[in-house]
Amino acid sequence: QVQLVESGGGLVQAGDSLRLSCAASGRTFSSYAMGWFRQAPGKEREFVAAINWNGGSTRSADSVKGRFTISRDNVKNTVYLQMNSLKPEDTAVYYCAATSVGVIRILEADYDYWGQGTQVTVSS
Repeated sequence: QVQLVESGGGLVQAGDSLRLSCAASGRTFSSYAMGWFRQAPGKEREFVAAINWNGGSTRSADSVKGRFTISRDNVKNTVYLQMNSLKPEDTAVYYCAATSVGVIRILEADYDYWGQGTQVTVSS
């Protein structure tokens, strides 16, 4: 069992930066691939970024490529999402997720554990 707790969300202005953190419990964190998803009001939840078990491979959605960076620290059992040059359309609840498959996955259905989410609001 893995429990995930996100933090770092907030209200920022367009062009600002935020770093989200996702702290995971459990001794198997280092074997899991991790992902970030987001859900804007009235929209489906969508893939944002993912990282494989050792941090050697990452993948990002086209909408955030070049602005968002996913990383992980397997000693701290934490995955991060560095978000730069934020836009109003990035406003959403951001969710951290873990998959027992150690390689990158981009589909929600492939993830086994989810956090409660953290709100990010970007004003124009």
